[in-house]
Amino acid sequence: MAEHLLQANKLCCERERRILFRDLDIALDIGEVVQIEGANGSGKTTLLRVLTGISDAYEGEVLWSGQSIKKVRAEYQLNMHYLGHAAGIKSTLTAEENLRWYAALTGRQLDETLWEVLARVGLRGYEDVPCYTLSAGQQRRVNLARLYLLPAKLWILDEPFTAIDKSGVAAIEQLMSDQVKSGGAVIVTTHQDLSSVANVRKVSLG
Repeated sequence: MAEHLLQANKLCCERERRILFRDLDIALDIGEVVQIEGANGSGKTTLLRVLTGISDAYEGEVLWSGQSIKKVRAEYQLNMHYLGHAAGIKSTLTAEENLRWYAALTGRQLDETLWEVLARVGLRGYEDVPCYTLSAGQQRRVNLARLYLLPAKLWILDEPFTAIDKSGVAAIEQLMSDQVKSGGAVIVTTHQDLSSVANVRKVSLG
């Protein structure tokens, strides 16, 4: 039987003597979206940090194609994009500089499609100003541009619709649909209705 793309087995995480989740199992395959739901404080962001390998304060195991993410960390990081709840950019750099910096970290180079993507996310004309001068929504768009520019099999997105307007919400939903149709997968925390996105499965915390 084929291994799942990403699998979490018997995850348990405690914070300040409070159990956030226990015996949590998640299996994600190519072409699927898993939507993590739960009230504020239920452990959604903590779970994503565990799944990305950022946090190891948990019991259980997380597997990438059947192998522990701790053993194949470099391979896993190259095949996964994590967009956290914060904007995730360097505020003193421009939008262009941020994207080139991130690409360099992953060993990739950007070509002229950079300008097409900046236009697509509504940032043409703002590409050469420091990001601290941008609005919260524009800063989020800088981070989201990574998804257009740098392909990865797995996206892990923490509240990607925060500070995004209606047109931006539609664009992100379309982006997720394109990701799963092209052979990728998505894990996302959001209260947004994702009925327009195919193959969404919900996991509730708390």
